[in-house]
Amino acid sequence: MIDRWHNWSGSVAARPASIAAPRSEDELAALVRRAGKLRVVGAGHSFTPLCATDGTLIQLADLDSPVELAADGASAWVPAGWSLRRIAAALWQLGCSLPNQGDVDPQSLAGAIATGTHGTGAELGSLSTFARAFRLVLPDGSVVECSRDARPELYEAQRLSLGLVGIATRIRIDVVPAYRLEQRIARVGLDEVCERFAGIAATHRHAEFFAFPYADDVIVKTLHPTADDSAFRPPRGDAEARFQRLCDLCRALPFATGWMQRRLMAGVRGSRRVGPAHQIFPSERRVRFEEMEYEVPRAAGLAALREAIRWIRRRRLAVIFPFEFRWTAGDDIWLSPFHAGPCASISLHQYARKRWQALFRDAEPIFRAHGGRPHWGKRHTLAARDVFALYPRARDFCAVRRRIDPDRKLANDYLIRLFEL
Repeated sequence: MIDRWHNWSGSVAARPASIAAPRSEDELAALVRRAGKLRVVGAGHSFTPLCATDGTLIQLADLDSPVELAADGASAWVPAGWSLRRIAAALWQLGCSLPNQGDVDPQSLAGAIATGTHGTGAELGSLSTFARAFRLVLPDGSVVECSRDARPELYEAQRLSLGLVGIATRIRIDVVPAYRLEQRIARVGLDEVCERFAGIAATHRHAEFFAFPYADDVIVKTLHPTADDSAFRPPRGDAEARFQRLCDLCRALPFATGWMQRRLMAGVRGSRRVGPAHQIFPSERRVRFEEMEYEVPRAAGLAALREAIRWIRRRRLAVIFPFEFRWTAGDDIWLSPFHAGPCASISLHQYARKRWQALFRDAEPIFRAHGGRPHWGKRHTLAARDVFALYPRARDFCAVRRRIDPDRKLANDYLIRLFEL
C-alpha cells in the first residue's frame, strides 16, 4: 500500500493499491487488462470523490501523442491526459485556440470533459460540447474510437462520463483561429449588476461577477476578443497572498467577516489587460477552498443568488469567499447539468480551513428549489433517485455503461451508490 492520494482542496483522500503513469497506449491497455478496480485522475480538482479508489489509480499526463490539426483547421486530435494549459499553448503554436476555457487551467482535458467543466459565455457551452470524437481504452483493454458516426451510443455516453465508460487517450476537439482577449475588471453595485447583467452578457463574449455575501458591490469581469497586440501583463503577484491573509483573519475572527469584505471591496479598482486567450482566461488560485456549484435555469439565476445571499446574512454565517455567477449555454449531452437549456452557474465557496459541510448542506435546498442541477465535480448530496429524476437520459447512460463494463471495473464506491450500479 502506498501513501495516500488527496485532491486539490485536501477534502478527498484515498489509499490506492498502486499509482501508474503509463507512457503509451499499449502500456495503458495492459494495465487496464490486469487491474481489478481502477480510476483515472487528472489534477484532482474535483471536490466530490470521483477519483478515490483502493485499486489502481492511473495518471495520463505522461501519455503523449501528436497534436494533429484537421485540414480545415476546425478541429484537432489532442492527448486526453494533457492539462488544459499544455493543450492551449500547443494549439497557439499552430495558430489555434480553444473555443472557451474555465477559470483555471491545470485540469486534464479528459477530466474537464468527463465532469462538464465550463467557462463563461451566454452562447458558449461546457468543454464537453467541444468533443467530436474519442479514442478509448475500454475496461477489457481493447482500443476503439467513437463519434456521432461510429459507435454513436458510446460517444454520447463518453461526452460526460465521470470516467465510467472508457479511458480516453486522445480526443478530437473543436478549435478556432487563435484570438486575443481584453479583460476588464470593474466594481459595480449588486443591485445595478442584477439589473444590467443580461445586457453585459449580451455585449461581451464572456461575463461574470463575484459577490461577497456581506458587500453591496460586486466585482464584474468581462472578456472580449480584441485586435490589441499589447504585451501580456500577468496579474499582480501578491493578490493571492493578500487574500490568504484575509481568509485567515476571517477564520480567526468570524464576526468580522462582513466588515472585512466591505473593506476589501472598497479597495477594488477598475483594470484592463490584454493577451492571448489562453493566458487571459486562467486565474491564479493558490488559496484552497471547497466548492458547491449549481446550474440553475437562466431565468431563475439571479433570484437564486439573491436568496442565497439573504440567507447567509440572516444567519450571520462566516462565508469568506465570494459567490461566482456566470451564464452557460445549454446542450444535448445525456448527463450534462445544461441538458435542460441555458443556465446560470452559481458557485458557493468556503475557505478550506473552515468547516463547509453544514453550510453546503443547508444552502443546497435553495438552489434545488430554483430548478438547479449540481456540477458533478463540486459538492452536492444527490442520491440515485435524484439523478434519475433530474436527468431523463441517465438510464440510457447506465445501459451503455453496463454493456461496456459489466464488472464495474471503472466504478468506485461513490459512483456505485450515486447511480445504483
